[in-house]
Amino acid sequence: MDLRQMEVVVAVAEEGGFSAAARRLHVVQSAVSGTVRALERELGAQLFHRTTHRVSLTSAGEAFLPAARVALRAAEEARAAVDLAQGELRGEITVGVMQGLYAGLAPALARFHREHPQVTVRLRQTPADRIPQALRDGALDLAVAALDMSRLRGLTTRSLAREEMVLVTAPGTGPGAAETERAVTTLAEAARLPLVDFPPDWAIRHAVDRAFRSASLERTTTFEVNDLMAAADLIRHGLGVTIMPPSMAAWFPELPTRPFAAHAPVWTLRLVHTRAEQPAAITALLRHIG
Repeated sequence: MDLRQMEVVVAVAEEGGFSAAARRLHVVQSAVSGTVRALERELGAQLFHRTTHRVSLTSAGEAFLPAARVALRAAEEARAAVDLAQGELRGEITVGVMQGLYAGLAPALARFHREHPQVTVRLRQTPADRIPQALRDGALDLAVAALDMSRLRGLTTRSLAREEMVLVTAPGTGPGAAETERAVTTLAEAARLPLVDFPPDWAIRHAVDRAFRSASLERTTTFEVNDLMAAADLIRHGLGVTIMPPSMAAWFPELPTRPFAAHAPVWTLRLVHTRAEQPAAITALLRHIG
């Protein structure tokens, strides 16, 4: 068994198929399939269920994957230690981000890249619900996420931003537009309007659901979309309103916003990583974010 075989298995598991893994590793698909088959023969166990439409891990594969990631990470840390001794950082970092990228992340990555051009940073857009386990499993090295602390037990966090969300309404016509001259709104008023919601695994939805539950209010979701641009387009055409952080609402300056008078849903963005001692490249990137 060698590190390349482990890298191939991890790529197939993370990409969900042999073709996607081949593209990620810049090899032909037959090379990926052959590597996996050879490793399975060596281990005496099948690592993947293969069907026409999907590839999934077997129980043996589920057991193998975390250990393979640990081995690959150890090898990466060994290489990084040598590079650091020679005065240059190398390696690869996988950063998890939610839909609606943190506005401060791109400038931080640009500064980091100028300082450490030999380190590859891979961004992986991941539903908020999956980020904590992806960090614990080693699929992500760090993440920028808006999650409750209860979901982040055992992980190290640092607050990046805290915002009270606002109601985003139609420009001049449509639901909520007649009241846009008012300075503020309430959750009760918002609950009576047709709402454009986001999927249940989105961090925005978590915060909005929690706020309505705390206020003992029921609301009706008229539209559910997994894209901020789609939500803005529905609102722009007078079909509903939505609730989002002001930093995201600012991307759509033509849509009026109203703060909540009280009990606004709160969006707290955090930098999250494991408590384990971090390789030098990750430590360097952490210094740039926030």
